[in-house]
Amino acid sequence: MKYLTPFILLNVVLLTGCFDNEMPMSDVTYVQQTSSSTSLYSAPYKEGDDIPALAYMQYDEEYNPESVIPPQCYTKTQGKNNPCYACHQTDKQDKNRPNTMNDGHLQGVYEFSDLGLKNHWKNLFIDRTHLIAGISDDQINSWVNQDNYGSFIKKLKANPDWQGEIAEVKNLAYPAQAFDEKGFAKDGTHWVAFNYKPFPSTFWPTNGSTGDVMIRLGKEFRERDGIYNQDVYIANLSLVEMAIKDLAQISTPDISERRIGQDLNNDGRLSALVSNITKQPNYVGDAKGIELSYQLYPQDTEFLHTVRYIGVDEDGQVYNAPRMKEVRYMKKHRFKSKQLLASSYYKEAKEKHFENLPQTRYLGDKGINNMFGWTINGYIEDAQGDLRPQHKQELAFCNGCHKTVGSTYDQSFSFPRKVQGRDGWGYIDLKAMTDVPNKGEQQGEFLTYFERVGGGDEFRQNQEMLMRWFNQDGTVNKQRVKQAKNLYELITPSKERATKLNKAYFTIMKEQSYLFGRDATLLKAKNVLQTVDDSQAPLEEQNRYVWDMQLDWSTATQ
Repeated sequence: MKYLTPFILLNVVLLTGCFDNEMPMSDVTYVQQTSSSTSLYSAPYKEGDDIPALAYMQYDEEYNPESVIPPQCYTKTQGKNNPCYACHQTDKQDKNRPNTMNDGHLQGVYEFSDLGLKNHWKNLFIDRTHLIAGISDDQINSWVNQDNYGSFIKKLKANPDWQGEIAEVKNLAYPAQAFDEKGFAKDGTHWVAFNYKPFPSTFWPTNGSTGDVMIRLGKEFRERDGIYNQDVYIANLSLVEMAIKDLAQISTPDISERRIGQDLNNDGRLSALVSNITKQPNYVGDAKGIELSYQLYPQDTEFLHTVRYIGVDEDGQVYNAPRMKEVRYMKKHRFKSKQLLASSYYKEAKEKHFENLPQTRYLGDKGINNMFGWTINGYIEDAQGDLRPQHKQELAFCNGCHKTVGSTYDQSFSFPRKVQGRDGWGYIDLKAMTDVPNKGEQQGEFLTYFERVGGGDEFRQNQEMLMRWFNQDGTVNKQRVKQAKNLYELITPSKERATKLNKAYFTIMKEQSYLFGRDATLLKAKNVLQTVDDSQAPLEEQNRYVWDMQLDWSTATQ
């Protein structure tokens, strides 16, 4: 597909408008490329200059109008290596599925616009070994163990002009201090951490970052008669999980039906203590008037996701470092029914059909609107390591995953992959999970991923993973993978690799070159296209897969 509007370097027009009723016009800014020769400034750069990422933001010049195409989409498949299936899926059997993107045909096919044919993620093609040589292990270890989140929250709260959210969890840099054993924030903010299987493979520690995710439901889902009620909250969190996963029943932390005022296990009485509930038509407590919706979250659901450096102790044990690379936030500001979502997907397809460039609806301090009911915001380190709001060009990157991807559930990844029921409430713990298969499959998900991708990351350049889990002929050592005790053993790096990855990202942070890519690669990528041309063979049909990101937790071993 080719876009009709060419990219004119250093010529940009900012248009304001509102294409639906979700947000008032005054809150919305669209950034769109045009063929106009109008320039808003006299730029100090000329074509051919090596323009730094900060300059594009300073002069409001869009660097990559196709930033919704993630770096992983430029991977060389060579007809057989398929990391694409994890995102691009079509499920025509489930007629009730709200996600109607149906983009499975994009597996291994480089259907990009003229602008997208060039890989703008040029940080992938930098050898950082010489850049990190001057950073000592002690320096980087001290850096990653500093808390930059607490001071960031204080700054937001002290700013009277700040109009965005303040997603605060006290002591979030130190999870053991922040959450109780059920995952509830100890500070009373009602954020709840959950244990989930990291999405393959960008979010594996061996590929650069650690992280966690928290959920929070709206006020009426946490209260009964206007008073906070944790039993009600647990029940509603469990009902959300049942709605997303289409479960008939689920285990829960111990709750009282009497405190909730409703029989939730359908035994005909109100019990003082239950640990299993059945699916209900409506939520409970003050949310009793709200129906459960298949594979959809209720309005005002929030997610908080931190992307962290890799903590590694003296013994080489990996943990979630206090220092955060990014803090990411999502809120469902508007509930959209399956029918309304279908309309949104149709609008997206129509824009592509008419060869229009992707548009990002920017909301100032509030972040961006993904047009599917979610507000998305994000914060990233500045050159001093302090968290700052992301620029609108940096935020546009978020739409690549949280807008129109066929594998997602209501534009989300982590919660559908939560350890099912009672055992999944609590802070993420890789040692408490084994490599369970995806729904409808037989062998472990990560083992399957290794086989389909031909490596331990999308780019097939993680040499440590290749040495650990692959034979010399490039095939997966299935026996060794199956013998891994837990996910921690499968996807965490050695102390040496963790330290180098931290250093590599540190150099990106100092450059503030996030527009050029956030992946902390050590060497220049070899299995990634810099330019897409007709010589790239598509994936062979037998190497394309139907896949569900949800997991079969019934096979988990304790």
